[in-house]
Amino acid sequence: MPKTKKSPKHVLDAHPHKFTKRYSLVDVVLQKEKKFLYFIAFSLILAGAVYPYPSIAMWVGFAFAGYSAIANDSIQTLGTFIGSNEDKKWYWQWLFMGLIFVATVSYSWYVFDGDVTYQRLATKGLDKTPTSFVYLQLASPIILLLLTRFRIPVSTTFMLLSVFTASSGTIVSMVNKSLLGYFGAFFAALIIYLALSKVIKRFIKGEAHFFWTVAQWVISGFLWYIWLAQDLANIAVYLPRQMNIYEFLAFTGFIFLGLGFLFYMKGDKIQNVINEKSEVRDVRSATIIDLVYALILYYFKEVNNIPMSTTWVFVGLLAGRELGMRLRAHDKGEKFAKTFNLIFKDIISVTIGLIISLILAIAINPVMQEELKSFFFK
Repeated sequence: MPKTKKSPKHVLDAHPHKFTKRYSLVDVVLQKEKKFLYFIAFSLILAGAVYPYPSIAMWVGFAFAGYSAIANDSIQTLGTFIGSNEDKKWYWQWLFMGLIFVATVSYSWYVFDGDVTYQRLATKGLDKTPTSFVYLQLASPIILLLLTRFRIPVSTTFMLLSVFTASSGTIVSMVNKSLLGYFGAFFAALIIYLALSKVIKRFIKGEAHFFWTVAQWVISGFLWYIWLAQDLANIAVYLPRQMNIYEFLAFTGFIFLGLGFLFYMKGDKIQNVINEKSEVRDVRSATIIDLVYALILYYFKEVNNIPMSTTWVFVGLLAGRELGMRLRAHDKGEKFAKTFNLIFKDIISVTIGLIISLILAIAINPVMQEELKSFFFK
C-alpha cells in the first residue's frame, strides 16, 4: 500500500500577506466629505476673486448667506416640522413653507418701501447699504456653512451681522437681547413641562388624530413667519436696504429655490440636533414646541428692532424642555447626565459661533479695533 504524503503541521497557507491600511478619524471625514470640502475651497477662492467688485460681491455674499443661514437655522423653525412629517412628500412641505416666505417678504417689501427685513437693519451700525466689501465679509457665511455641515448650530445673527456693524454697542445690544431670549425660553419651557408634562403625556399616547397634523402645519407656518421677520436681516445685510423690483425678485426666487433643496435633503445633517431630542418626531410634541417658540419670538419681535439670535432662543427652549421632562419623570442619574450633556453641548456650539463671529468682527472693523485698544490700554 503506497504511503500517503502527510501535509506538515502548523504551516500557513501560501497566500501573500495583505496589509490593511489604517485610517485616522480625519482621513475618514475627509473621504466622506470630499465633494463638500471641494465646494468650500471653491467658494473661498470665489469670494477672494469677487470681493473687490461691490456690485458682484453683494450678490455672491447674499447667495452664500442665504443658503448657509437657512441651512443652519432650519433646526429652529423647520426642524420639528421636517422631523414629524417624514411620511409627507417633501414638495408639499416646500410649497407650504415657500409660499409663506414669499407672502412674508412681499409684505415687508411693499409696506417698508423696499425693505425686506421688517426694519431689522434700521439699527444703528447696520442701516447703510455696503458700498465696499472685505474678504472676511464674504468668507463668514462660508465658515457658517462649514460649521453647519458638522452639526454645530451657531448663531447666524452673530456670524453674519457682526461683520458688518461698525459699532461695538450694536453687538453688545444683540448679545444682551439674545441672552435674555435664551434664559426666557429656558425657564418658560422648564415651567411648562414641569407643570403640564403629565397632561402632555396623555396627549401624545397612541396614534395622533388628524387634527394634530392640521394644528402643527398652521402653528409651524406662524412660527416660520415670525422667524422670517426676525432673521431675514441676516441674509439681506449684503444687499441694498431698499430693493427695486428686480433685486426683490432675485432675492425671493433664490431663497424659494433654496428652501426646496433643503426640504429635498430633509434638513441635511443639522437636522440631527433635533432628532436626538426626546419625542420630537411625534407631531403632537412638535406642535407644542413650535407654539411655545413662536410665542416667545413674537414677544421679542415686538420689544424692539434690535436683531437677536433666534438660535439661542431655540437652544434654550429645547434645554428647558428636556430638563423639565426629566425632573417631572423622576428619571435616574444616567438620563439626567445625558440631558445635561446635550444642554452643555448645545451651549458650547452657540458659544463657538459667538467667539468666531467676534473674532471676524474685530478683524474687519478698524473702529472696533480702536475701541478694544482703548478698553485694554487706557
